[in-house]
Amino acid sequence: MNTPLFSDSYREARARFLVAASNCGASVHTQVLPMSGTQGEVLAMDVAVQGPPDAAQVLMTTSAVHGIEGFCGSAIQTGLLQHLTLPPGVAVVHVHAVNPHGFSHARRVNEDNVDLNRNFIDFSQPLPVNADYAEVHPLLLPEHWPPSAAQQAALDTLTQAWGERRMQRAITSGQYQFPDGVWFGGLAPTWSHRTFRQVLQDHLGQAREIAWIDLHTGLGPHGYGERIFACTDTGASLQRARQWWGSDITSVDTGTSQSVPLSGPIQMAIYEECPQAQYTGICLEFGTLPLAQMILAMRADHWLALHPEAAGALQERIRSDMLQAFNPPSGDWQAQVWQQGLQAARQALQGLAESA
Repeated sequence: MNTPLFSDSYREARARFLVAASNCGASVHTQVLPMSGTQGEVLAMDVAVQGPPDAAQVLMTTSAVHGIEGFCGSAIQTGLLQHLTLPPGVAVVHVHAVNPHGFSHARRVNEDNVDLNRNFIDFSQPLPVNADYAEVHPLLLPEHWPPSAAQQAALDTLTQAWGERRMQRAITSGQYQFPDGVWFGGLAPTWSHRTFRQVLQDHLGQAREIAWIDLHTGLGPHGYGERIFACTDTGASLQRARQWWGSDITSVDTGTSQSVPLSGPIQMAIYEECPQAQYTGICLEFGTLPLAQMILAMRADHWLALHPEAAGALQERIRSDMLQAFNPPSGDWQAQVWQQGLQAARQALQGLAESA
């Protein structure tokens, strides 16, 4: 690889992405979040369009729906701008840094403590109620960090009673009653939510067939890219996904995925903004640490946001643990995820070309 793909900051990642877009002749469209990043940098959702803007067949990639996961997603998108060969009549729309604030601050949530992948619900309806989360909330975010032995024992006892899958679902599927809590879905559409919908209208409104690869990290075996089916239709869409990406496609609904069913995932927007298109998509989820360690890192990060007065050494350890959980500083891991990202994009382009 002539140019390193992985960056040490959002600012660096954005600069690399924009250079790669310019070098391949992609058009770039930018929406700026009206606040600054950790280095005083501009925060933006950048869209790079390769190929004809009126293409009927479009591959879309998205990075940093969960901000800190953008280190991996941005690297893959930057590499795709350098290495993809597009079939005639097919376009690629790279949506870089859906959550630029979280990317800059190396946090998974956005500027409002919202998990964007729980924010795409119908807010005109009563908010979903996650009763199990309400029960564990005090144990997840105690007054002091790390949790006491008694607090950990209480959480372990409840996990044994519920089972690990129910506990995972309680904590991670999304909750709307605790704005300071983990996996909070928000009380209204966020800036990223509204802006992403506009991106779909502006750049995919003409599409007749859409493939979407949503890039994530944090779940599953280290370095393995799980291809999680990300459509509501389990008929023709699932069949196409398996033809394009392989028979090992997993599903949250059948329990074959490392993930659990979510309330308000970002994929809901494409059905509402692009009803004219046939849509087939996956979340490409790259594993890092065991689930319990990932959740512990997330809890600590949320605790730190509530306790900025924490000692410097503790702050550094919490931030380091977050990077290990979502952006492991390993050359082998980076090489693995890049190769899998490139393969998935090429498979999607082949599938779109054959459909055309």
